Amino acid sequence: MRRRLLPKAAAAACFLSLLAPIAPVATAQDHPASQSTQDHGGNQIKRVGYFTQWGVYGRDFQVQDLDKSGAAGRLTHINYAFGNVSPQGTCFLNSVPGESDPWADYIRPLDAENSVDGVADTDTQALAGNFNQLKELKAKHPGLKVMISLGGWSWSTHFSDAVRTPASRKALVESCVDLYLKGNLPVDGIRGGAGAGAGVFDGVDLDWEWPGSEGDTDTKFRPEDKQNFTALVDEFRDQLDALGKKNRKHYDLSAFVPAAESKIDAGFEVRKIMKDLDFVNLQGYDFHVSGEKTTAQQSALFAKNDFSVHRNVQAWLNRGAPARKLVVGMPFYGQGWTGISGGGDGMGQPAGAPAPAKWANGYADYKELKALAASGTYKIHRNVREGHTWLFDGTTLWTYDDPATLALKSAYVKAHGLGGAMFWSLDGDTPDGELVRTVDRALGR
Repeated sequence: MRRRLLPKAAAAACFLSLLAPIAPVATAQDHPASQSTQDHGGNQIKRVGYFTQWGVYGRDFQVQDLDKSGAAGRLTHINYAFGNVSPQGTCFLNSVPGESDPWADYIRPLDAENSVDGVADTDTQALAGNFNQLKELKAKHPGLKVMISLGGWSWSTHFSDAVRTPASRKALVESCVDLYLKGNLPVDGIRGGAGAGAGVFDGVDLDWEWPGSEGDTDTKFRPEDKQNFTALVDEFRDQLDALGKKNRKHYDLSAFVPAAESKIDAGFEVRKIMKDLDFVNLQGYDFHVSGEKTTAQQSALFAKNDFSVHRNVQAWLNRGAPARKLVVGMPFYGQGWTGISGGGDGMGQPAGAPAPAKWANGYADYKELKALAASGTYKIHRNVREGHTWLFDGTTLWTYDDPATLALKSAYVKAHGLGGAMFWSLDGDTPDGELVRTVDRALGR
């Protein structure tokens, strides 16, 4: 299928809008970090991709696939999703279904065909599974960093309880550093043991959704979460720096942060946390979801009187975040509705239910949507001024980011001196890494 070119006037207007100024703000002191691709100020331009622990099962997306697709050579960071916090307020790994998956993490043996280094795991090595494969991937791509992401939508349940006192915060951070950075994994047969996972992770990504405001149904939140999150970030920075001084290494610290201004204000002392965080990954998707009764964009770059990437960037800048530490989230999936009435292009119309899809109704990987777009059944629609794309066949609509949209967002990141791009999640890309390649080229080398 030939790429549909945008009219010259529309494309020019859209690009000019990218260059519209964002108000400068006072910036926080940076912590030193390793450099790879850089902007004109010498700051690292980040390409951060989430690797999902569970993707190795049904999707059969292995760590090795990041090497085969070329994505590993184009990423600066991989965020491993997710680590969990126990009711006792510690990072943990155990074989409780739905709470942890050490089998995927470090126990599961991989054969030669599915190993990054082409060598099968043995029954005598202490580290196997995804952790060992990530270590092999880093050996092949020395500039690549791997972060352990703690929480996520489902596993943010106990953060609020865990950070209420200085002692509890210290205990939580110590447990996470011990488990993931020092690599002291639980013993399971031959696997695990003291230092078995050392060298896998290069930092911590805090995915608490959300301090001070509602998240998943069982996730606790309190007004004091806002100050406690600041203290948690400070505690992580102190302990990571102490370990780094010992190991002569800088450990990165990042956080996934929301788009809704009410959630920002409820949970984040922006100027304070940005002093300790190397960067934050901005929510750039799920602005609207398939559970809503009306179709809407899920990830627009600009949108009048609605959530958008630009609005979220501006919200964080206005609260004191430095532009160079803002990494823009980009979706490798779409939100979908079916039973749509009202005609037109389908956008902004009543819908009956989330659209059927391979893994979950209302949620489809980019590679699935690319196939739909090529089928001839769906028409591709673009709002050039607002920077978003959707498919519509008269009944079913999918809002998603295709390569043209991602290239536009990457141009926005460069034009405004932002920190880079983040992807949820890498298993949604095509086998040849089309989306990662698109963003990498657009951000430049």
